[in-house]
Amino acid sequence: MSKNPSNATAERLPVYLDYLKLRRSEGIKTISAPYIARSLGMGEVQVRKDLSSVSKCGKPKIGFNIDDLIADIENRLGPETRRRAVIIGCGRLGSALLDYEGFTLYGVDIVAAFDTKFESASDDGKGKKLLPMSELRNYIEENNVEIGIITVPAKSAQQVCNELVSCGISGVWNFAPKVLAVPEAVSLRQENLALSLTHLNMHIR
Repeated sequence: MSKNPSNATAERLPVYLDYLKLRRSEGIKTISAPYIARSLGMGEVQVRKDLSSVSKCGKPKIGFNIDDLIADIENRLGPETRRRAVIIGCGRLGSALLDYEGFTLYGVDIVAAFDTKFESASDDGKGKKLLPMSELRNYIEENNVEIGIITVPAKSAQQVCNELVSCGISGVWNFAPKVLAVPEAVSLRQENLALSLTHLNMHIR
């Protein structure tokens, strides 16, 4: 079993996990790699390679025990090593990410959102803090926050990123339509929703 699956495999693991949990909810106990591949529209060899990199519970002619495979994938995704995240920019996208509860399945807890429109601390009604930007540094340091999620306009994104890095953030997930610069020690994930939609539109045509 590979100690560290490739980045491409790691990106597919949540897809497998969601699918396996759906099958388990239907009462299925075991499942084969060919069945998973057909259901997800993937290559059988790729599925076997991905799953063998994170689990040893597969058996010839039987397949994988779903409970064991789910546990192995969850362990590799790291839900037991929980990391706290904050959102900077609480507009429509930021609010939607704050409300989404699915991140907890993958070991990430979004605990607070910061915005210049907040004048004082409040609560979103679900136990998550809504805070003014002036409280960012203290909150990150006092609550061991490791991930910053940026959903501000492009013109403010780099400044916000710099502030997060200066507060000790280890990872940045950027939704602003701007390529950010971070120190080598900081992990950066860029998302461009408009570009993704454009690519999809081009492929459809």
